[in-house]
Amino acid sequence: MMSRPMLLVFLLLILIITSQFEWKQQLVADVDSNPSISQKQHQLSKREETVKEKIILVQEKNIRRLNELVRHLQEQLQQCRSYNRTTNGTVSPLAERILELEQQQILED
Repeated sequence: MMSRPMLLVFLLLILIITSQFEWKQQLVADVDSNPSISQKQHQLSKREETVKEKIILVQEKNIRRLNELVRHLQEQLQQCRSYNRTTNGTVSPLAERILELEQQQILED
């Protein structure tokens, strides 16, 4: 049989070796979990980018609609001015030139 101090030293060595083994396993597990965290972050950034792109597309669509509305309102305004001009009879040459320029500007937009 082993003496008591030798047995204690032997148990202490076994304890040290097993604790070292457990620490190494924890380190390996931490290293292994880092790629999954990185992948999750990459997926999240992809999702964020997709959401941003969708928001931009919706905003562009709204801008196009608003531009169409502005053109439509400008046309209506031009029709009202033409109607008022014919209703009021004659228009001064300066006012007529202004109307022509506004109409030309509307067509260019």
